[in-house]
Amino acid sequence: MLNKVFQSVVLLIVIIVAAAFALGKVTISSLKNQAQSWWQQAETNVAQNIVQQPKPASPYVSNISYEQAIIDSVKSATPSVVSIIISKNVPQYEEQFVNPFGNIPGFGSPFEFQIPQYVQKGTQLQEVGAGSGFIVSDTGLVLTNKHVVSDTAADYTVITNDGQKYSAKVLALDPVQDLAIIKIQSDKKFPPITLGDSSGVQLGQGAIAIGNALGQFSNTVSVGVVSGLGRTVSASDQAGSFSETLEGIIQTDAAINPGNSGGPLLNLRGQVIGINTATAEGAQTVGFAIPINIAKKDITQIIATNKIVYPFLGVRYIPVDDTVKQKYNLPVNYGAFVLKGGNGEAAVTAGSAADKAGLKEKDLILELNGEKITTQNSMATIIDKYNPGDKVTLKVLRDGKEINVDVVLGSRS
Repeated sequence: MLNKVFQSVVLLIVIIVAAAFALGKVTISSLKNQAQSWWQQAETNVAQNIVQQPKPASPYVSNISYEQAIIDSVKSATPSVVSIIISKNVPQYEEQFVNPFGNIPGFGSPFEFQIPQYVQKGTQLQEVGAGSGFIVSDTGLVLTNKHVVSDTAADYTVITNDGQKYSAKVLALDPVQDLAIIKIQSDKKFPPITLGDSSGVQLGQGAIAIGNALGQFSNTVSVGVVSGLGRTVSASDQAGSFSETLEGIIQTDAAINPGNSGGPLLNLRGQVIGINTATAEGAQTVGFAIPINIAKKDITQIIATNKIVYPFLGVRYIPVDDTVKQKYNLPVNYGAFVLKGGNGEAAVTAGSAADKAGLKEKDLILELNGEKITTQNSMATIIDKYNPGDKVTLKVLRDGKEINVDVVLGSRS
């Protein structure tokens, strides 16, 4: 750049000198001073231009920052993440050989025609499953999935990050969500994890899942993004003995494998935004987590009363969207459509708050206390803001007319 500027300046000086001599209006001395001034100004302009040019951004700066955020988040959360081992007394069998004909004449001695039979010889405690969880209080309260610890005949062992094993007791199973709280049977103090605010979760933000992957690899870390919000999914255990419909769920492409259930889903600040709970069958990068704000109420109730109680309306419904609107010929594409189940489940639970208030099958509940019911803001989500015994008003569309129905919420535990 300096060479080009130099050439331009020299050429300009030559032209001016030639013209000046021709006109006789300048002296050699004045031309020399003017040339030096032009040259200094050119150097200044070039230097300023170089300084003002932005330095090329390193392609690794943002990656290093993102990578460090993941490392720091995992480092802060890992001491609070635990593996949960499920053990049961499993029948033990012994192989014996017997003669099915006994001593019947003509069928040989009792030592012939031997066939194997398996005879039970007591039981033995064996590991039958595994899951994950995370510590939410220094007294050893652990939040996990309900389907991980729902077997009342099983024993549960918690393995902390430092490899220590502790017996654990199930304190409460959430009656609505796939959540449970267990207690480590120890007087030690444990490091609680940092809980975030799931109401501020956004699509595309970073997400980190930690858990006991496949029941074999404790504190496995997988990274992705939040790929969906407000999902409705069904969660079940591997045996199919547990199934529950969950609403308002976070979807992530961070790998959630069997055994990850109950582990934390973190943001890039190391705060829990969800509880890993389910995967989509047939999909490789679709996992789901219950928002942490839903679980906070459970934690508070356990600490205060040692049990989990939910407000209960007592209706079976399907969230209304464009598809449901078209299928059932509804006038709106939002609300909760009260409908009986395919297996004969009642649309309105007998003796429930809804039953006492006179709600009926095919009622379309549009609002609860003035709050519109949508697929992103489900009725279950709205009801969870209240307590048993609270009086709420439902706006209901029945036979083409809007009516208000007052309901005193019941309880479910």
